Amino acid sequence: MSLGKNLQYLRHLCGNMSQETLADKLQVSRQTISKWEMDAATPELEKALELCKIFNCSLDNLFREDLGKRSNEYTNLRMEEVEGFRYVTYTVISTDPESDAIDKAYKFAKKNGDPNPKVIGWDFPNLSVEQINVYNMHGYTAAWIVPKGMNPEGLDVKEQAAHKYVAIHIDRPFDNPFVTIPGAYRTLDDFMRANGFEHVENEVIPCFETDGESMDIYIACK
Repeated sequence: MSLGKNLQYLRHLCGNMSQETLADKLQVSRQTISKWEMDAATPELEKALELCKIFNCSLDNLFREDLGKRSNEYTNLRMEEVEGFRYVTYTVISTDPESDAIDKAYKFAKKNGDPNPKVIGWDFPNLSVEQINVYNMHGYTAAWIVPKGMNPEGLDVKEQAAHKYVAIHIDRPFDNPFVTIPGAYRTLDDFMRANGFEHVENEVIPCFETDGESMDIYIACK
């Protein structure tokens, strides 16, 4: 762990805040910030607490965690206004539900003549303790994004209004999915905390990921 790397990481999350800007906020010199980031000096407690206030983090976050351990596969960390869309969902609960749910969403698209379907997905949380702990099951919901002007018959088409999301892009997410994908969610959590964004869970899809060889992960916020 490194205070210096954590400061660089937090500045990056806050719109690539410059050392000069951070120094002005703390009423110290840019050289002082540089020394902290090179681990050549440590801020006094008063300045450390000010850093925590600026970046919405704790002293443990700042000094004891390895916040800057981000994969090179993460790019395009951003705030995005996602346009409103219509969608059809399919949920599977099993020991390996993702592929079945996603496959069903693509079948919906193919049956309705969508030549370039967009499919997203998210964990389905409403499982019993027995399903999770005894049968090692989990749930996954996949959704086909219905193109504008298309009206599929016999399907329950839901609608979401435009909403703000924080998002991040991952190259090759399935090379090491149990590390890379959770790491992307943690990075988005860091980004939201550092910028004072609140997670939204009602009236919109709280979070989702796109399907494909690369992936974008989204978390709803306000």
